[in-house]
Amino acid sequence: MATKFTPLHDRILVRRTEEAGTTRGGLIIPDSAKDKPQEGEVISIGKGKTNDEGKVFPLAVQQGDSILFGKYSGTEIKIDGEDFLIMKEEEVLGVTSGAPKKETAKKEAVGAKR
Repeated sequence: MATKFTPLHDRILVRRTEEAGTTRGGLIIPDSAKDKPQEGEVISIGKGKTNDEGKVFPLAVQQGDSILFGKYSGTEIKIDGEDFLIMKEEEVLGVTSGAPKKETAKKEAVGAKR
Protein backbone atom coordinates (compact mmCIF):
# COMPACT_ATOMS: atom_id res chain seq x y z
CA MET A 1 0.00 0.00 0.00
CA ALA A 2 1.42 3.38 -1.00
CA THR A 3 1.73 6.02 1.69
CA LYS A 4 -0.03 9.33 1.04
CA PHE A 5 1.96 12.28 2.35
CA THR A 6 0.59 15.82 2.62
CA PRO A 7 3.02 18.52 3.80
CA LEU A 8 1.86 21.05 6.36
CA HIS A 9 1.56 24.82 5.89
CA ASP A 10 3.97 26.23 3.26
CA ARG A 11 6.02 23.06 2.76
CA ILE A 12 6.27 21.03 -0.45
CA LEU A 13 7.30 17.45 -1.23
CA VAL A 14 9.78 17.21 -4.13
CA ARG A 15 11.21 14.29 -6.12
CA ARG A 16 14.64 15.11 -7.56
CA THR A 17 15.10 14.67 -11.30
CA GLU A 18 18.24 12.92 -12.47
CA GLU A 19 20.70 14.71 -14.68
CA ALA A 20 22.00 13.11 -17.86
CA GLY A 21 24.72 10.50 -17.42
CA THR A 22 26.66 11.79 -20.42
CA THR A 23 27.98 15.16 -21.53
CA ARG A 24 26.98 16.83 -24.80
CA GLY A 25 30.16 15.43 -26.31
CA GLY A 26 29.19 11.88 -25.36
CA LEU A 27 31.50 11.39 -22.35
CA ILE A 28 29.99 9.21 -19.63
CA ILE A 29 29.95 10.82 -16.19
CA PRO A 30 30.51 8.30 -13.35
CA ASP A 31 28.14 8.42 -10.36
CA SER A 32 31.00 9.47 -8.06
CA ALA A 33 31.54 12.66 -10.09
CA LYS A 34 27.88 13.71 -10.24
CA ASP A 35 26.44 16.40 -7.99
CA LYS A 36 22.98 16.02 -6.53
CA PRO A 37 20.50 17.52 -8.97
CA GLN A 38 19.06 20.89 -8.10
CA GLU A 39 15.94 20.26 -10.14
CA GLY A 40 12.83 18.42 -9.10
CA GLU A 41 9.15 17.80 -9.55
CA VAL A 42 6.59 18.95 -6.98
CA ILE A 43 4.74 15.86 -5.77
CA SER A 44 2.56 17.34 -3.01
CA ILE A 45 1.97 20.77 -1.46
CA GLY A 46 0.67 22.08 1.85
CA LYS A 47 -2.37 24.33 2.30
CA GLY A 48 -0.34 27.56 2.37
CA LYS A 49 1.18 30.09 4.71
CA THR A 50 -0.97 31.52 7.52
CA ASN A 51 -0.59 35.13 8.66
CA ASP A 52 -1.18 36.52 12.17
CA GLU A 53 -4.92 36.98 11.56
CA GLY A 54 -5.31 33.33 10.49
CA LYS A 55 -5.75 34.04 6.77
CA VAL A 56 -4.22 31.35 4.55
CA PHE A 57 -2.23 32.40 1.48
CA PRO A 58 -2.02 29.62 -1.16
CA LEU A 59 1.36 28.52 -2.53
CA ALA A 60 2.70 29.77 -5.86
CA VAL A 61 3.91 26.29 -6.88
CA GLN A 62 1.49 23.55 -7.82
CA GLN A 63 1.64 19.77 -7.90
CA GLY A 64 3.47 18.64 -11.05
CA ASP A 65 5.59 21.82 -11.44
CA SER A 66 9.27 21.43 -12.35
CA ILE A 67 11.31 23.57 -9.97
CA LEU A 68 14.88 24.69 -9.29
CA PHE A 69 16.20 24.86 -5.74
CA GLY A 70 19.47 25.49 -3.91
CA LYS A 71 22.13 22.82 -3.46
CA TYR A 72 21.51 22.45 0.27
CA SER A 73 17.76 23.13 0.31
CA GLY A 74 15.26 20.95 2.08
CA THR A 75 15.44 17.86 4.22
CA GLU A 76 15.90 14.44 2.65
CA ILE A 77 13.27 11.88 3.63
CA LYS A 78 12.29 8.36 2.51
CA ILE A 79 8.69 7.35 1.87
CA ASP A 80 7.99 3.75 0.86
CA GLY A 81 11.70 3.31 0.08
CA GLU A 82 11.82 6.28 -2.33
CA ASP A 83 13.92 9.41 -1.69
CA PHE A 84 12.20 12.80 -1.54
CA LEU A 85 12.95 16.31 -0.31
CA ILE A 86 10.63 18.31 1.89
CA MET A 87 11.21 22.06 1.84
CA LYS A 88 9.54 25.38 2.43
CA GLU A 89 8.22 27.18 -0.61
CA GLU A 90 10.64 30.06 0.02
CA GLU A 91 13.57 27.68 -0.73
CA VAL A 92 12.34 27.28 -4.33
CA LEU A 93 14.37 29.47 -6.69
CA GLY A 94 11.97 29.23 -9.62
CA VAL A 95 9.61 27.17 -11.75
CA THR A 96 10.89 25.85 -15.10
CA SER A 97 8.71 25.50 -18.16
CA GLY A 98 9.15 24.79 -21.85
CA ALA A 99 12.05 22.38 -21.38
CA PRO A 100 11.51 18.67 -21.96
CA LYS A 101 10.88 16.85 -18.69
CA LYS A 102 13.78 14.77 -17.38
CA GLU A 103 13.28 11.30 -16.02
CA THR A 104 12.71 11.10 -12.30
CA ALA A 105 15.25 9.33 -10.12
CA LYS A 106 13.01 6.28 -9.62
CA LYS A 107 12.22 5.84 -13.32
CA GLU A 108 15.93 6.16 -14.19
CA ALA A 109 16.87 3.52 -11.61
CA VAL A 110 14.24 1.09 -12.92
CA GLY A 111 15.53 1.49 -16.48
CA ALA A 112 19.13 0.85 -15.35
CA LYS A 113 18.20 -2.49 -13.75
CA ARG A 114 17.07 -4.02 -17.03
